[in-house]
Amino acid sequence: MRRALTARLAAAGRRRRRLAPVAAILAAAALAPSPAAAAPDLQTGIADDAILLFSPERAPSVVAKWQAMGIEVVRIHARWIAVAPDKAATRPPRGFHAGDHLDPHYDWAYLDRAVDLVKRHGMEPILAVTGSGPVWGSRVPSRGNARYKPDPRKFAQFASAVAHRYGDRVDRYLLWNEPNQPGWLQPQYDCPAGSKRCIPVAPHVYRDLVRAAYPAIHAADPGAQVIGGTLAPRGGDPTRRNRPMRPLAFLRAFGCVDERYKRVRTGACRGFRPAMLDGFAYHPHGVLRGPGEPNPHRDEAAIADLPRLEQTLDAVQDAGGFRTPFGQRVPLHLTEFGYQTLPPDPYSGVTPAQQRDWLQQAAYVAWKDPRIHTLIQYEWQDEPIKSVGIGRKAYAGWQSGLLYADGRAKPALSVFRNPFWTDPQPDDATVRFWGQVRPGLGHDVSIQRRGPSGGWVPVQRVSTDASGYFSADLAVTSPGSYRYVYQDVAPASAARGSRARTIASAVRRVAPPPAPVLDGAAPAPRDPA
Repeated sequence: MRRALTARLAAAGRRRRRLAPVAAILAAAALAPSPAAAAPDLQTGIADDAILLFSPERAPSVVAKWQAMGIEVVRIHARWIAVAPDKAATRPPRGFHAGDHLDPHYDWAYLDRAVDLVKRHGMEPILAVTGSGPVWGSRVPSRGNARYKPDPRKFAQFASAVAHRYGDRVDRYLLWNEPNQPGWLQPQYDCPAGSKRCIPVAPHVYRDLVRAAYPAIHAADPGAQVIGGTLAPRGGDPTRRNRPMRPLAFLRAFGCVDERYKRVRTGACRGFRPAMLDGFAYHPHGVLRGPGEPNPHRDEAAIADLPRLEQTLDAVQDAGGFRTPFGQRVPLHLTEFGYQTLPPDPYSGVTPAQQRDWLQQAAYVAWKDPRIHTLIQYEWQDEPIKSVGIGRKAYAGWQSGLLYADGRAKPALSVFRNPFWTDPQPDDATVRFWGQVRPGLGHDVSIQRRGPSGGWVPVQRVSTDASGYFSADLAVTSPGSYRYVYQDVAPASAARGSRARTIASAVRRVAPPPAPVLDGAAPAPRDPA
């Protein structure tokens, strides 16, 4: 039964992850306290519309693989222009009722098929209700630009139709996609002639879209969560009309506050009324930086910069820049994340080994942040390379998949179901061993160290929580290689004799944490192992 929004948000504030107690097995590996806080309900998801929406012959087999890998949520773009009639016309067809999902002018077939396929495999669809829209959906349709200043009233009608149609199958809706990127929303700025400074436009257009669509979705689907933001992690200097806008600058303008978080009451902020949000979505792609490497620009934020994003959100909210239903801190959903690889992209790609390791580290970073509720891998399979010029333009498209475009598996695929990460805790001279077994529902896990003879020696047994996560802080006195092992139980329909198999995670090389520095003194050197 669908839960009401009130009950859901109240319960979210009470839930805390339960970590089962574990006992020390080896003297060299003593258990330290588990982390004090972690994400209470972090869900793992995936997004790949190229397969799910536009490859109907492949989608069923791929979605079955997602289910087998323990994927819980699937983000799907419900794109306005894809289902609306007369996309290039400056006015909608006569007799069209945009708020009625049963209006025969709408074409929902491809979206119906995708949503039903995901639900049939036991996963939750998250619908991104987004543009661009039809040309007639613009405030200025005579420009012939479907991305230019979408009309909030017309967008709200479309959002209402989406929620009416899918409310029995969908609990979460995202409002627009990457509104700080001109490929999704234009203009980003107004650059008056003779002025050296461009003025933000897109954040104010987006605020109007959210203010219109939020109540429309809730009216159609009262138990829903309506989530805003969905910002891309990078942008540029405001030097031209459609330069991508940096996300934290976009967020401040969305809330009509300046760089000191003081209210702005002039220009597009005159008569300001804040938007309401049930959650905030973000796309923290690190590009060439790992999950431990912060972006030096103060108005950009990737996976390593989540504290910066959260501080900005809180400051804007405290200044009255947006509201949440009960005044709580807005929950975060990382609804698109990944690392492109080299091969094939020599400009924005990391090595396949880096992708494998950084995706596991990012999952740990998201898990240990109690504010993060969703982490969605983008994408399943690389898009084919599109050459639209020279240099970077020769490698257009997106290549952050777990598979190459030709279907070959990348190293990241082998660890995606069972991430494993180790995090030194220098304050108490332990190492945190963290991982996940998917699907969840509880597993017994053996953390093991490679012995001198090459065999594996059990170090600690732990139990996962209901989502499959485990965490143990162990004393590590010398470098070594570690893995974890568990029994995977096949469905009851599996052939006799194949109901259980032992699964081993990828091996991690672990060193002791650095000794803490006391009163500025250098740590004493360790005895060699």
